[in-house]
Amino acid sequence: MTYCVATMMDAGIVLASDSRTNAGVDNISTFRKMRTFEQPGERALVLVNSGNLAVTQATLNHVEQAIRRGHVPNIMNVGSMYEVAELLGIALREVRHRDGPYLQQNNVDDSASFIIGGQIAGEHQRLFLVYSEGNFIEATPETPYFQIGEVKYGKPIIDRVMTAGTSIDDAIKCVLVSFDSTMRSNLSVGLPIDLACYNKDSLRIGHTCRFDEQDPYIRSLGQSWGEGVRRAFAELPRLEWH
Repeated sequence: MTYCVATMMDAGIVLASDSRTNAGVDNISTFRKMRTFEQPGERALVLVNSGNLAVTQATLNHVEQAIRRGHVPNIMNVGSMYEVAELLGIALREVRHRDGPYLQQNNVDDSASFIIGGQIAGEHQRLFLVYSEGNFIEATPETPYFQIGEVKYGKPIIDRVMTAGTSIDDAIKCVLVSFDSTMRSNLSVGLPIDLACYNKDSLRIGHTCRFDEQDPYIRSLGQSWGEGVRRAFAELPRLEWH
């Protein structure tokens, strides 16, 4: 299992992913699930993925091979984010069509999904969720975020905080608190967390960073959030019996 989230505001886009692929008493593996593609001044793309690791890696290899070939349509030469999402969906569909039957014969789940966001010169920033079947949907001001993987524990804080007018800094805090809540409730999601920020119309990746177990900010954020929740709970009005 994994957890990835991306949210788009008027100010830009924030994406984050955990790194855990297997979890158990003695079986924990980590793989980076975030990839960036950038040509400063022309396009900036950030991609996160969830699902079968072999399927997601093969899909990314398809995408990168097309970039290396250059003359074929690829995510670094098409003219819109819609076409980027379309190419990613086609690559995912091809991999699942090729490998899916063999995986299913051994009861292996071959599902995978991607979130890709960013901006290409000449159009607005955009954010897409690509499903296992290769089709996709786009974020809107009414639905400004996407989650994939273990989504239920981190959703409440995002629903309560995120709006189109949320700042980049507040979006970062919200996304990381969402991860803290998820990691506390599900062993299959864990550090390190990769984070990327895109500032609207900049056409370059603003900041990327990785938080591990020793990171002082992540530890402080989790502690402050826990204390704040307990304090807010204690201040809730008591039920008056009639």
